[in-house]
Amino acid sequence: MDLELSEEQQALAGAVRQFLAAECPISLVRQVVEEGKRADDLWAAMVALDWPAMAWPETDGGLGLGQVELSVVCEEQGRVLAPVPFLASATQFAAACVAAGTPEQRRRFVAGSMAGQVGTLAIAEAGGRVAAADTQTVATPLPHGRWRLSGVKHDVLDAGKAEEIAVSARLPGTTASDGIALFVVPAAAVEIRPLHGLDATRGLDTVVLDGVEVDGEGTLGTPGDMACALDGVVGRATAALCAETVGTSQAIFDIVLAYVKEREQFGVKIGSFQAIKHKMANMYLALEAARATAYFAAVAIDEDDEERQVAVWMAKSAAADCQKLMATEGIQCLGGIGYTWEHDMHLYVKRQKAQAALLGTGAEHRAALAAHLGLA
Repeated sequence: MDLELSEEQQALAGAVRQFLAAECPISLVRQVVEEGKRADDLWAAMVALDWPAMAWPETDGGLGLGQVELSVVCEEQGRVLAPVPFLASATQFAAACVAAGTPEQRRRFVAGSMAGQVGTLAIAEAGGRVAAADTQTVATPLPHGRWRLSGVKHDVLDAGKAEEIAVSARLPGTTASDGIALFVVPAAAVEIRPLHGLDATRGLDTVVLDGVEVDGEGTLGTPGDMACALDGVVGRATAALCAETVGTSQAIFDIVLAYVKEREQFGVKIGSFQAIKHKMANMYLALEAARATAYFAAVAIDEDDEERQVAVWMAKSAAADCQKLMATEGIQCLGGIGYTWEHDMHLYVKRQKAQAALLGTGAEHRAALAAHLGLA
């Protein structure tokens, strides 16, 4: 695998970075956090640039690019803490519809997502479990091809902004990975309970499905045979999340590096202290490991490599290690100012802590990797 970005991908990264530097300053992020402002204009501009469409097939109206290009955009958004529903809509909802939907469903749901209609993915059960085998929500068959959904989904990104929600459920009497189904339900048909999350730059909600009924148009694929598709969707979404974590980590590293080059103690720059050099070196190594594994996972997905799930486990494990080190050492190097509301560091740390808990923790992914390798 070639893990170096091509000239076209580097140009994409540069264009995205330039756009976000102009359209998503930290002042906008603070308005979202402190005043509850919605970044609708920023989201509309991203849609106009076809960012939500880039990773999906041309037959569905997309640009026909891939997971690597999607990761490039996610990394740059993570760098500026973009307060938009890109992860929820472009990397989760659309991915579920592409993976499981019929051609007609893909044209309907994916086209809406690419046009700016916000969707999200509700798959996490209590404790944040997202594997198909952990699905507890129940889909009960009704006459005329309808289904009744009952259950509670946790840690749903931006459900409060969504118009439609892709939901995983289990057919009655099935266990493990058997009997998994995927549905699209209108957000207005479910109860959405906002969570007071650590990261206020985007919403995190609990979705309650209390007897919600779905017709055939909202039933993705073949009910009972969607476990493989669901796990594939989770892998794609996790790879995109890892890329975003890399971007946020890079921003923290840049903030700390600039600070230790300017801050003086005992008449010299603190960046000259060996202890600070060690911290910066460890942060850089963790950042590069997270970046390498995140793009390795993206390439493995694009190439449909048989070890793509292993690559995703590796990427989430490395991203978790990176964010933990960045959050700890970033504030440590800044000293007292790193704890203040006025400094921007807390915004990045909160985003990273929220990223770490989504789609399975680093420990859970590492445990899955160990089991796969026969080490558990």
